[in-house]
Amino acid sequence: MKFGTFYEHQLPRPWTEGLEQQLFQDALKQVELADNLGIEFAWEVEHHFLEEYSHSSAPEVFLAACSQRTKNIRLGHGIVLMPPGYNHPARVAERIATLDLVSNGRVEWGTGESSALLELGGYNVDVARKRAAWRECVEQCANMMVMDPYPGFKGEFFDMPTRNVVPKPVQRPHPPIWVACSNRETIKLAARCGIGALTFAFVDPEEAKKWVDDYYSIIKSEECVPIGHTVNANIAMVTGFSVHPDAQVAKDRGMDGFRFFGYALGHHYIFGEHKPGRTDIWKNFEQARAALPEEGEARGIGTPDQLRNHLRGFQEAGVDQVAFIQQGGKNKHEHICEALELFAREVKPEFSEFEAEREKKKNEELAPFIEKALARKKFMKALTDEEIPNVIALGRQITDEGSGAVQEEPEQRSGSGISIVRNDPTRAAE
Repeated sequence: MKFGTFYEHQLPRPWTEGLEQQLFQDALKQVELADNLGIEFAWEVEHHFLEEYSHSSAPEVFLAACSQRTKNIRLGHGIVLMPPGYNHPARVAERIATLDLVSNGRVEWGTGESSALLELGGYNVDVARKRAAWRECVEQCANMMVMDPYPGFKGEFFDMPTRNVVPKPVQRPHPPIWVACSNRETIKLAARCGIGALTFAFVDPEEAKKWVDDYYSIIKSEECVPIGHTVNANIAMVTGFSVHPDAQVAKDRGMDGFRFFGYALGHHYIFGEHKPGRTDIWKNFEQARAALPEEGEARGIGTPDQLRNHLRGFQEAGVDQVAFIQQGGKNKHEHICEALELFAREVKPEFSEFEAEREKKKNEELAPFIEKALARKKFMKALTDEEIPNVIALGRQITDEGSGAVQEEPEQRSGSGISIVRNDPTRAAE
């Protein structure tokens, strides 16, 4: 089994000058440490306007900074918000490919749609249509990273003319695709699309076994039709994390932060009422703290032996990766670093010893099923050289129009106010 660190960049109130800067600088140091310790992944979310819960609105910037401090750790978007109200698919393709280049091919492309009204409303994303928007944009973004040129597209959620989206990523055909999963139904969606499942629900190992079985049974079935140009068959699950030789110290250092993580998530996604810039979630959490359940070894908080037993349950369930929520609430940077070092020294070796062998065996078992899945996919048809349109430079168009030399009407780009392209047809997937 592999391991990762997971970042929301939580910043509970009260906020003092320099605190946000320190939060990001500490996280960079933690990722650098994780890389040195042999931890395989660092995941970073994308959220907008979710005060205190997540101050990570530009993960591509943070992960790019991580790429220059590290050598081996995989850099995971956990996730990119894919509806075009948040991010145009071409911009996602450009950023993912660029990060893959500057990191020498270490990007994991997690995707999702969000279910927080502060985000959805802030970017005018239609709640009822966000899943369909996610599907359309992920598929086309993958096409953009692969095709030379991208033929163009007229879809339900975005239109784009023929363009060659550059740069192209190091990893071919494109970095591994994942999707955020919060329940068994989205696990099944991930498997049907042939992509990794980033499960952000906190489940016990018994429930994890059911999710894993669902996922891999679909990967091996005719239901699996890849959304991308390859299949990424992996399941990652999150857990809390605070480890110390003394179980009580582990709880004292990590339990409150993990409980705030859950409380703030609930505030923004389930039960909260939020006044931007004014609601104090930490203050509300403190008032509710006594009624919240304690967290311990069942959430990855305890001694090395307790953590080992907790992780072994996921390993036996067939989980491929466990990501630690080590930065939550007001957890201290030095405690996080100490816990990562202790984990790497006393717990991780047991799970890493046979990982390469396990992964090799798994890949060999899945290879024929993945080959069949890719054969079921209807790939976008490439343009012939004759079909690739010429794009006339704007300056030349203006000059030609002024001289009366224009022979054809250039295509009008909706909302631009100017004519910029001549004979630039778009093509839907075939």
